[in-house]
Amino acid sequence: MPLRLLVLGPGKTGSLVAEVARERGHAVQMVDVDVNRDGAWLTPEHLRDFDVVIDFTAPEAVLANIEACVRAQKAMVVGTTGWYGEMDRVRQAVEQAGTGFVFAANFSYGVNLFFQIMKAAAPALTHGYSSHITEIHHIHKKDAPSGTAAAMQRLLEQAASVRVDISSEREGEVPGTHTLELESAGDRIVLTHEAKSRRTFAEGAVLAAEWIVGKAGFYDFKDIFGQL
Repeated sequence: MPLRLLVLGPGKTGSLVAEVARERGHAVQMVDVDVNRDGAWLTPEHLRDFDVVIDFTAPEAVLANIEACVRAQKAMVVGTTGWYGEMDRVRQAVEQAGTGFVFAANFSYGVNLFFQIMKAAAPALTHGYSSHITEIHHIHKKDAPSGTAAAMQRLLEQAASVRVDISSEREGEVPGTHTLELESAGDRIVLTHEAKSRRTFAEGAVLAAEWIVGKAGFYDFKDIFGQL
């Protein structure tokens, strides 16, 4: 079913989201930060005819956007990171409003498979292995560590009750490389996911928008990607 989507953040990823959505037959409108400072453009009147709002803005902008969309009872897909310290408050607001919300540190299908592999490897942390996470991104990325690296850290902490340190590097135009190293006295395991293009993030975000229509609740993409 064709949807009407509003994309916030006409940067490289947001522009790809719009491109992928149009390829899939959806109508797309984009709103720039200059028009939408502090979520000012996101009024119930402006949002009335949109099915889903997709946010790929910046950490300093995303919370105001979320709050405005929740007030307007509009479904959201949020790929912006840097707001997870407010996750409990956002979850409560979404649930009270009865809206639909999907977020992800990374909408790549491959990264979410990578998370499953990591979860299977996590018991090594309770069997004498030390561990470290390294993430490498382009020089334009504003938050560090990346949301994906933070998600890796949370996953390992939940699975093995061990908090793993993260190193962040910024170089060139790297879309995103994440590595988990597990090392014991006798061997070393290295798990790496390397994104070759931002398109994989855009495709996942559009699939999430298609999925959330007509649903209520607060969802992490890694928990629902198998249903897409």
